[in-house]
Amino acid sequence: MADKQATLTYNDKTIDVPVLEGSVGPEVLDIRKLYGQTGAFTYDPGYKSTGSCESALTYIDGDEGVLLHRGYPIGQLAEQSSFMEVSYLLLNGELPSKDELDDFTYTISRHTMLHEQLSTFYRGFRRDAHPMAIMCGVVGALSAFYHDSTDISDPEQRKIASHRLVAKMPTIAAMAYKYSVGQPFLYPDNSLSYTGNFLRMTFGVPAEPYEVVPAVEKAMDRIFILHADHEQNASTSTVRLAGSSGANPFACIAAGIACLWGPAHGGANEAALNMLREIGTPDKIPHYIERAKDKNDPFRLMGFGHRVYKNYDPRATVMQKTVREVFDALKVNDPLFETALRLEELALQDDYFIEKKLFPNVDFYSGVILSAIGFPTTMFTALFALARTVGWVAQWNEMISDPAQVIGRPRQLYTGPTQRDYVPVGQR
Repeated sequence: MADKQATLTYNDKTIDVPVLEGSVGPEVLDIRKLYGQTGAFTYDPGYKSTGSCESALTYIDGDEGVLLHRGYPIGQLAEQSSFMEVSYLLLNGELPSKDELDDFTYTISRHTMLHEQLSTFYRGFRRDAHPMAIMCGVVGALSAFYHDSTDISDPEQRKIASHRLVAKMPTIAAMAYKYSVGQPFLYPDNSLSYTGNFLRMTFGVPAEPYEVVPAVEKAMDRIFILHADHEQNASTSTVRLAGSSGANPFACIAAGIACLWGPAHGGANEAALNMLREIGTPDKIPHYIERAKDKNDPFRLMGFGHRVYKNYDPRATVMQKTVREVFDALKVNDPLFETALRLEELALQDDYFIEKKLFPNVDFYSGVILSAIGFPTTMFTALFALARTVGWVAQWNEMISDPAQVIGRPRQLYTGPTQRDYVPVGQR
């Protein structure tokens, strides 16, 4: 029972609404009994002021530019940790010991292969199919092959399904890329790291050995960490909503992938890269900044601003440093990076962007990095899905274990016709 109460008066009724407090963040008004007590419910398009669940995974303070995973700042994790360690943290609540991390990494490496029949699924798609279309289909199909991990009431089966999804997503994504370019699929090499294995499956060929570039491997691992979880965003909420019906974990993650596919969500880094290409050279930036400020001009600065962050995206700070490391290692001289740096500099000096708090977000730089490594833009969202899978799985597990969890059922403000009688077609 909450210690604090808020008083709400509606028509002739006055009710006490419990005020809940988390470990950090704003207080929350518990309106679960509002409809039963008043006959009215709230209207909140986009759920901007609505808490859909209780979670101990990720905390965001958009005003201060804070992102914590289980209490650990994202900057520290991206700089000092690894994606496998962050995955363990999200799934289990604490950072692992050396032995725990070794055991977890070993377990994940033993689930990297796909059922051989799944390779035939790829051949059912057109060669130019978007990788996200392929991933939606293949991930959803996993439930047809792994029946021993679809009973959501069994904690052990949920654990196995979680490990399988985290382990197999790099293989699924790499195969989607290979299929699009007409190259043979490469089986996983479990002697490599999680990220190194993915790079080899994506860019390696059977005819010659593949050498993992340490700076690229580190950059990709950071990108995976920065995208691992982000609280109750659209795709995570989709996974939770699908899971609330009791759907199997593979179907839930496929639903999350479908939601992530949207350009306003996972496709933002692709849009940011395309914008930089449209701008071209730094001397054209002032012209495009003026266009971005013109409400009548459809051009917008992609990669600036965020639904949650009203300060500098803490993930963007890590990305900016990572870009330079990758470019130096690959000896890339890409004018897009110089354009990106100059655009950031000029936009942050412009009163319009300062007033509206339009700061660079993680998508602003990640697209430039992925392009330099060699990924086509169509793969950007697939990589996002790969990294976010561990967050989706952790959120799904948390939801299943929550005794307060019920099937999601939002209400609506109905504005259609009131009841009317049917008129036969001949009399209309």
